Amino acid sequence: MSDDKTAVLSLNGDNKLCEMPVVSGTIGPDAVDIRTLHKQTGMFTYDPGFTSTASCSSKITFIDGEQGILLYRGYPIEQLAEKCDFLEVCYLLLNGELPHPREMKEFVSLITNHTLVHQQLTSFFNGFRRDAHPMAILVGVIGAMSAFYHESMDVECEEFRKLSAIRLIAKMPTIVAMCHKYSTGLPYMFPKNTVGYSENFLRMLHGTPCEEYVSNPVLTRALDRILILHADHEQNASTSTVRLAGSSGANPYACVAAGIACLWGAAHGGANEAVLVMLEEIDNVSRINQYIKRAKDKEDSFKLMGFGHRVYKNFDPRAILMRQTCHEVLDALGLHDDKLFKLAMQLEKIALEDEYFIKKKLYPNVDFYSGIVLRALGIPTEMFTAIFAMARSVGWIAQWDEMITDSEQKIGRPRQIYKGAPKRDVVPIANR
Repeated sequence: MSDDKTAVLSLNGDNKLCEMPVVSGTIGPDAVDIRTLHKQTGMFTYDPGFTSTASCSSKITFIDGEQGILLYRGYPIEQLAEKCDFLEVCYLLLNGELPHPREMKEFVSLITNHTLVHQQLTSFFNGFRRDAHPMAILVGVIGAMSAFYHESMDVECEEFRKLSAIRLIAKMPTIVAMCHKYSTGLPYMFPKNTVGYSENFLRMLHGTPCEEYVSNPVLTRALDRILILHADHEQNASTSTVRLAGSSGANPYACVAAGIACLWGAAHGGANEAVLVMLEEIDNVSRINQYIKRAKDKEDSFKLMGFGHRVYKNFDPRAILMRQTCHEVLDALGLHDDKLFKLAMQLEKIALEDEYFIKKKLYPNVDFYSGIVLRALGIPTEMFTAIFAMARSVGWIAQWDEMITDSEQKIGRPRQIYKGAPKRDVVPIANR
């Protein structure tokens, strides 16, 4: 907190000035600490969506939307995606520093030894319809994990919190793959301890007991990069949901289940799924101009999905990396002639050259490219958000752990502006 900065609020018709301290972070804009505002003035602030309100302080992730910067624990996302694998990034988010070789070996071993799920947990799947959305299953199964680890639910215990983090990171790929297998009627594939995190997931998702799964290193690396780019994103809707649920003292599995439920929304984790739906609607390169025209028409409800970002007012730094990955995958699989991929690439070209999109800074975002890559990996569209949840689990649990240990954190209780009826008396039903 700054010692020499204060914000002064002057209220109309009142000579009394309200002084509030200014809080400074390591980098980024300062913030006015308004915790004494109601006590001094009897008023509070109005900020729908909390877009101008810092709900917490954090050491995990930093975003500068104007400059297109994303840092995990101070490290640029570009460097992490190029030089690290997903589990290295998990270690970083959980512990604050990148691991040394010995630490990494121990961490990988710990994750590997927790990838199996309790056999009774698999019976939960049978309670869902075969056509249930994977996210509906995921919310229920992750929430149910607390029923299997109820003996160690003391959130104040550091050892329990660390073990919960390991369990969630390790078991999430197994459970997500099971969601897919359940919907297709194919047998579950158990994790294999001799392969890496992302390869193991693809093996559990696509493999069968009939034959050995043969991995493609380009595709494995592409998935690993997707997981890295989606591991955390500051105080987004789902992360804020996890923190809000956790502020009541709820167990981490319930909190992450709440985050998954929030992520399911089309405006959040469902964005890359919406990109594929849009591309299928456009259907043909010859119809692109028609849809571009519709996107520019203020009277038309159609929107180009996967362009622009609420936070990034410049190019999404994750999109630059995802674009590179997208072309690597298309090259490896020889899919540049696929109708849908050709359509996506042509749409990208037009948007990057069109003055309307350039002026409004509607650049392709990470969802535009990740949807294309996930489809190329043979992953069904309805599984996209579940994979997003798999990636974001480490961010959620890291943020939850940070919140639990924050001495300034209180149970979440936003204010409201009431616009309903004023106080009135009840008239007996016979006299109404």
